Amino acid sequence: MIPISPGRSRRATLAGAVCALLVAGTALTGCSEDPNEGTNGVGRLPADQIQTKAQKAAASAGTVRLHGSVQTSGRTYTLDMQLKPQGGIGSVSTEGETFRLLRVGQELYLKADAAFWGKGGDGDGDSKAADKLASKYVKVPEGDPSYTKFIGFTDKNVLLGGLLTLHGKLSTDGHHEQGGTRTVRVTGDDGAGGTLDVSLEGTPYPLRLVRAGQAGTLTFSSWGTDFPLEKPAKDDTLDYGKQLPTS
Repeated sequence: MIPISPGRSRRATLAGAVCALLVAGTALTGCSEDPNEGTNGVGRLPADQIQTKAQKAAASAGTVRLHGSVQTSGRTYTLDMQLKPQGGIGSVSTEGETFRLLRVGQELYLKADAAFWGKGGDGDGDSKAADKLASKYVKVPEGDPSYTKFIGFTDKNVLLGGLLTLHGKLSTDGHHEQGGTRTVRVTGDDGAGGTLDVSLEGTPYPLRLVRAGQAGTLTFSSWGTDFPLEKPAKDDTLDYGKQLPTS
């Protein structure tokens, strides 16, 4: 059940009473509350324009927090990331393992426990390397495959630019709520190409995305809310200096 605020309930009751009075007195029909009353107005726009406004709002916002899951390259990743143009910080989980990512500028750090680093190892050398790397922010060399693989999770423009486009013919699918905020929903190919909930309150930020092909669901919050982003302390950092273990 979608919660309805007392204010909206009173407006709906009043509108219904007025409609009933008008219909009784003048035989008017079709009287109903405007679902876009008191909104930012994007709910009145065609679906393609709603998507474009959401994309522009996301691009112009300085920061965002996103959490949920994405499927890529045959794997499912669960993300909880805070992002801004200078970098990002948060956690990523996949195949039962969780690690933290931190990027400041072009410097990318990965932090995980010994079990993560030792996974797939087959000798004492691997165990020693895992113990050395455990619970440290390990600086990922820019030439390392892990750098290319994970830096996208910390890049606001790259990540959102690839996510906030639905596929197929766009249409609207009514008014909804996300986290207590009224939204209008846009779908691609009646949902097969993904769905995007866009805020009807204030700036039309995207608030929830269901990716096409059941490739994950993400929610977006804290648009424009700044957060600290600093390099880890030296005693909490390890510069491995070579390609990281393949695990």
